[in-house]
Amino acid sequence: MTSGYCSPLSVLPGQPVTLHASGDGGRLDVEVVRDGAAPKAVWRADGLTVANAPTPDDAPEHGCGWEPTASIPTDASWRSGLYLVRLNGEAPVAWFVVRSPEPSSARALLVLATNTWNAYNEFGGRNLYTGAIQMSFERPLPPGFLDKPSAPGERVVSGAAYVEYTAEHELSIWHGMAGWAGQERRFVTWAEREGITLDYAINADLDHVPGLLDGYALYLSVGHDEYWTWGMRDAVESYVGAGGNAAFLSGNTCYWQVRLEGSAMVGYKYRFEEDPVFGSDRSQRTTTMWSDPLTGRPEAAMTGVSFTRGGYARTFRSVSRGSGGYEIHRPDHWLFAGTRVRRGDILGGEHVVVGYECDGCDLTLVDGLPVATGRGGTPSSFEVVGTAPATPFDKDTTPLPLAPGASHELEFHARRLLGDDGPESCDRLRHGHAVLGTYIQAGTVVTTGCTEWAYGLDDPTVAQVTRNVVALRLRDRDG
Repeated sequence: MTSGYCSPLSVLPGQPVTLHASGDGGRLDVEVVRDGAAPKAVWRADGLTVANAPTPDDAPEHGCGWEPTASIPTDASWRSGLYLVRLNGEAPVAWFVVRSPEPSSARALLVLATNTWNAYNEFGGRNLYTGAIQMSFERPLPPGFLDKPSAPGERVVSGAAYVEYTAEHELSIWHGMAGWAGQERRFVTWAEREGITLDYAINADLDHVPGLLDGYALYLSVGHDEYWTWGMRDAVESYVGAGGNAAFLSGNTCYWQVRLEGSAMVGYKYRFEEDPVFGSDRSQRTTTMWSDPLTGRPEAAMTGVSFTRGGYARTFRSVSRGSGGYEIHRPDHWLFAGTRVRRGDILGGEHVVVGYECDGCDLTLVDGLPVATGRGGTPSSFEVVGTAPATPFDKDTTPLPLAPGASHELEFHARRLLGDDGPESCDRLRHGHAVLGTYIQAGTVVTTGCTEWAYGLDDPTVAQVTRNVVALRLRDRDG
């Protein structure tokens, strides 16, 4: 099999992209396709020669180091988007993004969850879930991350069918947890068919491109957007504070802090005490979860919700018989304009929008309706629109073996947030929720609190709610 990766991973039209490839030492045909509702081939080169380059033992940490194989000359006419690089007609493992040179308040900026793609990428034998603490971006993505058949079993919530689907199509076991081919591609396909114009960027652009969000109507996070840097937080929070709108149609969002160092991403996670900045004057940058008191910056302050108050739904033994949708509490909210939802309706249940990983907040009942308490960083203006039960993995509910130095999530949350992982502390965090809600700072922030929202876009009500979100402009909205 021919394999490859691109550098840089994000460019403006007209800037070149270098392809680094390895194969059998024979012929190489390259095709570049802008992906979306109507994939379009934009460039090809046939009859190149590909070297048979080895994969270094330390490729997960330091990259493959393959020599340049071809230069892809992007053109000023190329639209902003995700571009797949197909080698010898095989399924794509290489990619890059073209950004827009001219931001517009008529468009939203979709920032792809590329840090999370990298965290789950096991090319070379390791990822952040099997013991690694550093992940290079200079590697191919595994089969299933960029392209996969749409068929029963493609989602983690499919249970045993997911394992069978993965084996049948010879995909990475991690394909349902990260990558373009799942939630993000599904959202983009829907948006393009709706006539919604999006611009694209990658996570690292929020760090490295000054003013990336300036001029946009809306910042979008879709799917599984788990790994965030300090600079990413600064960029998005400054944007909202200046009146920009943000929509997190995602779950497990901003759970772990990471650092970008050269061409790699560093994340010690459960082994955070091994991080060189731990205990130093830079302790806030320790790569633990954002809700950890060490950071002083819980993700709920940005999104309104946190994985530490959510967990999993319709996944293995975590709420395995849940409705798959949100119980609606405030049907008069502007999110539901143009729909006919009523209190108590289940939103998105048929398509299991509440599944896999979910984010919530500390809740109490006021006059029979759930209200955010504000504990854990949730803004005081956060309004709970819908909820569904979720629970973090513990030793009885997780299907996966622990990576070296890792903990079960429930126990880890209890130790870091409550001081111990005894039964009483674990029970305080065991009964989480996925929370659909909004708050207004200077701009408006919407969160779906689930990774699977994009899978519900065939539901007319979910689609209408999403249209209402995308219609946000740079102005305050009434609740």
